[in-house]
Amino acid sequence: MTRKKDKFSISNTDYVVGQDNVQRWGFDVHNPVFAISASLILLFLIATLISDAATAKAALDGIKWKIIGSFDSFFIWSGNIFVIFCLVLIFSPFGKVRLGGNEAVAEHSMLSWLAMLFAAGMGIGLMFWSVAEPVAYYTGWYKTPLNVVPNTPEAARLALGATMFHWGLHPWAIYGVVALSLAFFAYNKGLPLSIRSIFYPLLGDRAWGWAGHVVDILAVLATLFGLATSLGLGAQQAASGINHVFGVEGTIGLQIGVIVGVTALAVISVVRGIEGGVKVLSNVNMLIALALFLFVGLFGIAIAMGSITTTLGAYFENIIPLSNPHGREDEAWFQGWTVFYWAWWISWSPFVGMFIARVSRGRTIRQFLIAVLIVPTVVTVLWMSIFGGQAIDQVISKTGALGAEGLKSVPLAMFQMFDSLPFSSILSVIGIILVLVFFITSSDSGSLVIDSITAGGKLDAPVPQRIFWASIEGAIAAALLWIGGTEAIQALQAGAISTALPFTFILLLMCVSLVMGLSTEKHREQISGPLQKARETSD
Repeated sequence: MTRKKDKFSISNTDYVVGQDNVQRWGFDVHNPVFAISASLILLFLIATLISDAATAKAALDGIKWKIIGSFDSFFIWSGNIFVIFCLVLIFSPFGKVRLGGNEAVAEHSMLSWLAMLFAAGMGIGLMFWSVAEPVAYYTGWYKTPLNVVPNTPEAARLALGATMFHWGLHPWAIYGVVALSLAFFAYNKGLPLSIRSIFYPLLGDRAWGWAGHVVDILAVLATLFGLATSLGLGAQQAASGINHVFGVEGTIGLQIGVIVGVTALAVISVVRGIEGGVKVLSNVNMLIALALFLFVGLFGIAIAMGSITTTLGAYFENIIPLSNPHGREDEAWFQGWTVFYWAWWISWSPFVGMFIARVSRGRTIRQFLIAVLIVPTVVTVLWMSIFGGQAIDQVISKTGALGAEGLKSVPLAMFQMFDSLPFSSILSVIGIILVLVFFITSSDSGSLVIDSITAGGKLDAPVPQRIFWASIEGAIAAALLWIGGTEAIQALQAGAISTALPFTFILLLMCVSLVMGLSTEKHREQISGPLQKARETSD
């Protein structure tokens, strides 16, 4: 059998990547990544279920806050590095490199591609926090950014700017680093679509050994725990909305019912694959979100227009102070919010990054990073301005439940804001549907990612394996809610966030490895360009 080889030089060292080498050391359902990941998840689930949820939460919270408190500056500066790194790549000569080679063609239309990026990246988070977070900062629900005095005009402006800071360039840069690294080494270097492949320039063939196994196992655990956490927290928001609109008591039973329904639909979608599942759902997401956005924006057009300029101005005005962890007087706030968010985005980056990589073949690096970094930031500015601006205005004017009580329930906040708008019941129903569809999209895209990691980077894992991972996500969330309620879900979230510390080091090394790989791509172009012209001349 002849072996296909892709030989490229990195740092004056020759590496040979052979198809048979990847097959020999790569993953499938029998390899250590699948077996160890599944075993660790099962052990974690059993330990959590047989122990007291409050005790588990307290222990994991202690680890989480110890990490956040000890490494706050490290997390914030790492986030800054990722933003700068992505912006430099956009304007560098590397921006011309096409993922998949010069002849590669984009597999999805621009609108469908952007819809999938957004739905997988943070669509559900915007539903959960777009009202609650600005109101929390404005009222001092849990401290205030930069120690601004709560319930003042300055607090209103900074609330929108700080919210945008947490949902703008920084999180998308984190996702962008992982996604671009995966896409480049998979489509341009012919390596499996798996986290370990990114480190081939640094590790060589050791990437197919235990060093690579550890990286992929961490990615599987972070992805599954993050998704199960989101399913649990999202079920609470959907149940709160159903209770608010239809009067059905938002019990644990209803929350588990939501998880079962979402998981069943996610299984159907994941079996259908990206084209028939995730892509269709993402397009539906986009249309429903656009309808909700236009409704809320048109009902408060004057507030919306003012909030957009305020949010954008406050974001860029405060991005440097909020990005600097030194000499801050609001340590409790930036550790509890900013560092927590950065750790959460990093723990989610293997999942979101790999999914973005899967759907981004054929784009140039410049197109890719603009779409991943700039476009979602612009959309988020509009979304946070409309929803957050409307909510703060209701608090200021003492309108509705938010105005009378402030932030009492995060899952309920968006629906309380809708109550003071025309056609509130319709808006709430649309909101519930959007929350559920976002959850289905997150679940099935996450399952496809875990399938790929545990199958050695294969893009089409066996259908039973897809069903297994989609089902296990829902089972973990439902079991934890049933036994331990919110405390068990929060314990799982604390565990997921704790994985962010080792993954931050991994992401920083990704930047180094990606530059090494891109340098060889540039070298190839310098050689192939004259050769191509010579061929054309001779022809």
